[in-house]
Amino acid sequence: MYRKISAIVIPTVIAIGIVAFMLYRVWDDLLIALQNSIPAYLVIGTIICLCAWWLRGWRYHIILNNLSYEVSIMASTACIFVSQTVNLIVPARLGDFIRVLILKHEYNVTYSEGVSSLVVERVFDIFTVALLGAVALFFVVNVPAWFYTLIVLPLVAGVIFFVLLLFMGKFSSENRYIAIILTILHEIKRASLSLKAIVVLGFSSVVIWLLDILVCVAVVTMFQQQIPFAVIVLAIVIGNLVKAIPLTPGGVGTYEISLAITFGLAGVDPAVATLIAVIDHLLKNLVTL
Repeated sequence: MYRKISAIVIPTVIAIGIVAFMLYRVWDDLLIALQNSIPAYLVIGTIICLCAWWLRGWRYHIILNNLSYEVSIMASTACIFVSQTVNLIVPARLGDFIRVLILKHEYNVTYSEGVSSLVVERVFDIFTVALLGAVALFFVVNVPAWFYTLIVLPLVAGVIFFVLLLFMGKFSSENRYIAIILTILHEIKRASLSLKAIVVLGFSSVVIWLLDILVCVAVVTMFQQQIPFAVIVLAIVIGNLVKAIPLTPGGVGTYEISLAITFGLAGVDPAVATLIAVIDHLLKNLVTL
């Protein structure tokens, strides 16, 4: 019992500790930045964020449709909201499996197909984020070497994964566990590897993440900052790639510090960089809640 409790409490404490430390370091400057902010842009950011979530629901509706399940856009969006909300509470993105249970209970989606739909969504997300980051690198100078590593690895892994999917259907196994893995890979291929699926899911993923970046642009504008668009793109990319490593619930703390570091490298004042990072993630999480 204590292990289960500590598995939730410890990552949560770490997340809160990181954000609290960031705010404490620049508290006085934060208050000044808040006084000079333009709240109207927060409303704009919220509207953009809602549009991004609706588009995520539509994309997930397409993924499920490719697996031969008719789930409405409203229901698919609701599934994402519920699972992401749970991810804000528990570590290791365990909230994603709530979505699998909902789909099984409401639409009789098999557990393997539920997992497959999650994998398709995650692969397109991470690959798209890394791709946008790779483009942004051409327009940003003095980028640390580890930025390149963090961006290139998902791109290479994504290409290898899609090549692997091409050969699915040619392998079989009598081993129960290997057979389950092969079944999931075959379902992933069915949901994502047709020409139509690649175009639709790929294009929608790019739009989703551009909208996510525009939310941050609204927050930046709210604090009357002039930060190059490529730097904002790179900050969001690094923040989300770091957040993909499930160290804290919802990536709280690790996301903020990644954004603040990236903005800091571009010469943004530490207090403003911290505030932009915290408000950006807080806005997205509050919309989810």
